[in-house]
Amino acid sequence: MRDLLTKYAKVIVEVGVNLQKDEVLVVAADVEVADMAREVVRQGYLAGAERVIVLWRDEQSSLMDYTLGEGRKALEPAPYESGVWDWATDKKAAYVNLISGDPELYADVDPALLAKASRVRRQLNAKFYHGTSVNDIKWCLVGVPTLPWAKKVCPGLPDEEAVARLWELIAHTMRLDLADSVAAWKEHTEALHHRSAYLNGLDLAKLHYTNSLGTDLWVELPQGYVFAGGSELSTSGVEFCPNMPTEEVFSAPYKYGVNGKVVASIPLFHNGAKVKNFGFRFEKGRIVDYWADEGLEVLKGIVDTDEGSHYLGEVALVPYDSPIQNLGVLFLDTLFDENASCHLAIGEAYPSSIKGGVEMSDEQLETAGLNVSHTHVDFMLGTKDLSIVGWDRQGVEHAIFVDGNFAF
Repeated sequence: MRDLLTKYAKVIVEVGVNLQKDEVLVVAADVEVADMAREVVRQGYLAGAERVIVLWRDEQSSLMDYTLGEGRKALEPAPYESGVWDWATDKKAAYVNLISGDPELYADVDPALLAKASRVRRQLNAKFYHGTSVNDIKWCLVGVPTLPWAKKVCPGLPDEEAVARLWELIAHTMRLDLADSVAAWKEHTEALHHRSAYLNGLDLAKLHYTNSLGTDLWVELPQGYVFAGGSELSTSGVEFCPNMPTEEVFSAPYKYGVNGKVVASIPLFHNGAKVKNFGFRFEKGRIVDYWADEGLEVLKGIVDTDEGSHYLGEVALVPYDSPIQNLGVLFLDTLFDENASCHLAIGEAYPSSIKGGVEMSDEQLETAGLNVSHTHVDFMLGTKDLSIVGWDRQGVEHAIFVDGNFAF
């Protein structure tokens, strides 16, 4: 296990945030994955970090804040909680978030309370979130197995076997089962760059999604859209991978150009609660109707976050025949499940999704047709029979997806 932790941490530090000498590294981790966090610290210093700071969290304590403390800690954070994030933003620190939680930890907590706490957190740390959205900060989200998560992903297995199996699955998605994982990641990101370049070269005006679940959705793209995938460039010109694993190429829709119906293909796990069998209807970009067999209040909390959460901020393309989909496992975490399926995101658009966007103000982004919001929630729509047809600005038709996979 020690060798696996070391290999994983090296990929996170060398590829994920591509840590440079004398940079500050901030690691956010639950106490349950302390061994992994400590190895990231070690690899950070070996890579030349000026300092490495770990921001510990304890999800069981957080749960008690909601169940016994009525969410007061989450709704009224102490002043120091924003100070550390402001400091990290000013330092342009690299940021690693080790995701490890129980997917249904907050299943019995009022969804409205969770949604309110999420809004408070986003507003409190708005400076930091803006830094990540415009790539002033190199950031990377990765998953680390814990027993509660493993028991949900691998039900029926004894505890130790469930954790070991989840480690095996994550190691495969992270290319840790290859001899040179760092080189494998660089090759993979280059392939995603080529796919993005092809889509950017088409100068698409709109996309039409259809499948047998009932999705029939038209998505317009803004002038100057940019598809990207795999790795991105920070404002200081350093390449990094914000999400690992990643199999997507993504851009942003034109805010007011989404029309029709979309049906989710797998459940959504958000703030420790599940939304199942759900979908949306759009008119002129805005969500005008939504439904769910389970978790409707959770969905309502997402949509009602702010004005921007009534619109889409991301369109992401992932082949059905992807390494994660081919595992046949639902990870119950968006970081992994979104990379097994085409998806859309409610809320904020990444400024880099349009030419010159990272230099634009929120008002300029809105004028250019990108959505601005305090939230960003992905949901999956990809299926084996998904068709996506694109039309360029000269009216020429292009097959983008056929039978769930890229047509090029």
